Amino acid sequence: MADGAGEQPALRDEPASWPVRSSGDLHRDGWVVALREDRIQRPGHPEEEPFRRVVLEHPGAAVILAVDDEERVLCLWQYRHAAQTRFVELPAGLLDVDGEEPVDVARRELVEEAGYEAQEWTHLVSTYSSPGISEELAHIYLARGLREVGRGDFVPAHEEAEMETGWVAFDDMVEAVLDGRLRDAPVVIAVLAAHARGLAGSARASR
Repeated sequence: MADGAGEQPALRDEPASWPVRSSGDLHRDGWVVALREDRIQRPGHPEEEPFRRVVLEHPGAAVILAVDDEERVLCLWQYRHAAQTRFVELPAGLLDVDGEEPVDVARRELVEEAGYEAQEWTHLVSTYSSPGISEELAHIYLARGLREVGRGDFVPAHEEAEMETGWVAFDDMVEAVLDGRLRDAPVVIAVLAAHARGLAGSARASR
């Protein structure tokens, strides 16, 4: 918070890196994420003891708000054990292949999870899920010009084996987000970003 004594910082996130005095693995088994403990030194204060922070290492993700010509959103209903909730979600996938661009991950996941390809891709926003503890950066895209192609040889397992899909009017999604019926962060961010930019639903029709 600015205290009035100096110029307020610029309204943008900026890369920064504080000195790490030591680092060690807390958990690493090769499945998606790992936990790391860092001891961090506040810059310019060598007299202070380094403080401990736990970092959830995560490769990042791509999320797809797929909207058809009737302004309906392709939704997934999927159970998430950590939250003990069956969420309404959007197709998404991990950036777990080195060098693969987020939009290419989005293209692949839209086929694998939903069986659709899209002709038009618009980057809506990229957002950190919980930067106090996690490295995860989600890249959210709007996909249009949808064409059903099937899921190929992809075979769902575990939670995905129970996943259901369906189409929901975009304006109904906005209402459900605003009244708290939808709480999955990528869904909330994708829907509100597209709505604010007039890219879907009645807001698009009125442009």
